[in-house]
Amino acid sequence: MIRTCIVIPAAGSGTRLGAGIPKAFAELAGTTLLEHCVRGAHASGVADHIVVAVPEAFLASARDTLGTAAEVVAGGADRVASVRAALAAAQRSDPGIEAVLVHDAARCLTPPEVFTRVTDALGAGAQAVVPVLPVTDTIKRVETLRSPCAAAGDERVIGDIDREQLRRVQTPQGFAVEVLEEAHALQARDPITATDDAMLAERLGHEVRAVAGDERALKITHPLDMRIAELLLEDATAGGQNR
Repeated sequence: MIRTCIVIPAAGSGTRLGAGIPKAFAELAGTTLLEHCVRGAHASGVADHIVVAVPEAFLASARDTLGTAAEVVAGGADRVASVRAALAAAQRSDPGIEAVLVHDAARCLTPPEVFTRVTDALGAGAQAVVPVLPVTDTIKRVETLRSPCAAAGDERVIGDIDREQLRRVQTPQGFAVEVLEEAHALQARDPITATDDAMLAERLGHEVRAVAGDERALKITHPLDMRIAELLLEDATAGGQNR
C-alpha cells in the first residue's frame, strides 16, 4: 500500500454559513466539523499522516482539540496557500510520502470507502484522482441582459448543456506527491483562479481520473447544508446502534 498523507485545508472564513467563526470550527451535533473530518480520515485507514491547516488564531484550539490525531499548522490567505503549507509540513514530518489526499474540512461526513477508492486508484498508477457524482439537474447556459426587467428576470437562456458528460466533483482528491508539488510550484510562480487542486494538475497536462463519490460527502456551505448533515449523522448513529 502506498504511503499516504491526508492534508485538510481548514482556514476558510465560512461567511456563507453564518456561524461567526471559521467554518471548520462550527459545531455539528456538538462536535466541530474539523473533528468530524479528522475522525473520518482516520476511519478510512489509508492515512499514514494527517496535516490540518487552520487560521493562525485557532492554532492552539485545534491542537488542543485534535491532540495527536493530526499535525496542525497555520493556513494561508486562501485555499491554495493552506494546501501548500500543509503539504510542506507533511513532507518535513514524513519525507517518504508517496501520495497526498487533499480533503475539505467542510466535507466532514465523507464515508471511508471514498478515501479507499481514491487511494486504490493512486496505488494502481493514477497520477491524479477525484471522486465524482453525476449531474441530475437540467443545465442551461444563460446571459445577463443589458437592459433587464426585474419582473421578467435579468437573464435569458441561450442554450442547453448535455449533462451526460458533466460530473460534480468532491474530495478527497488524490495526487502522486510529485504531481501536487509541481502543480503548486507553478501556481506560486504564475497563479490562476483555481477552485480545487485538480485544476492545477490539469493545467500541467496530467490526466485526472474519476472514481465514484458519495452523496453523504456533501460540502457544508450554507445553514441548510448543516441541517442536512445533522440528519445524515443522526441516520448513521441510528444505523450503528441498530446493528
